[in-house]
Amino acid sequence: MKDQGRSKRKRTGGRLRRSHKKTRHQLGREPTETTVGEPRFQIIDARGNDKKVRALSTDIAQVAIDGEVEEATIENVIDNPANVNYVRRNIITKGAIIETSEGTARVTSRPGQSGQVNAVLVDDE
Repeated sequence: MKDQGRSKRKRTGGRLRRSHKKTRHQLGREPTETTVGEPRFQIIDARGNDKKVRALSTDIAQVAIDGEVEEATIENVIDNPANVNYVRRNIITKGAIIETSEGTARVTSRPGQSGQVNAVLVDDE
C-alpha cells in the first residue's frame, strides 16, 4: 500500500514516528488493472477540479516507430516487470512488454491514470 501523506523521514534523514494512523482522506484508491479486451473507460474526479480517465480495458495502443506514431491492436502481454502474475492475467501497466500488430512494444504511459496506451517498439535481439 502506497503511503499517502507526509514522508517517513525528516529533512535530516532521521525517522518520523507516526502519531496516528491514516485518516480516510489520506487513503489511496484501488489500482486500476487495465486488461486487454474491448475498450472500457471510467471517469473519476481528481484533485483540483480535474478529471482522470481510467482505462479498465483496451485493445488499442499508439506505438512509436522511428518517430512516427501508428495505431496498433494489442494481442497480449508478454512480460510485466511490475508483477509476474500480470502476464497471465493480461494486465497492462507502465513498463509492460506487449505484443501488437506492429510488433513487440514497451508501454510508456500509465493506462490506469491517462486512459490510453502509448508504447515504443522494442528491437528483438
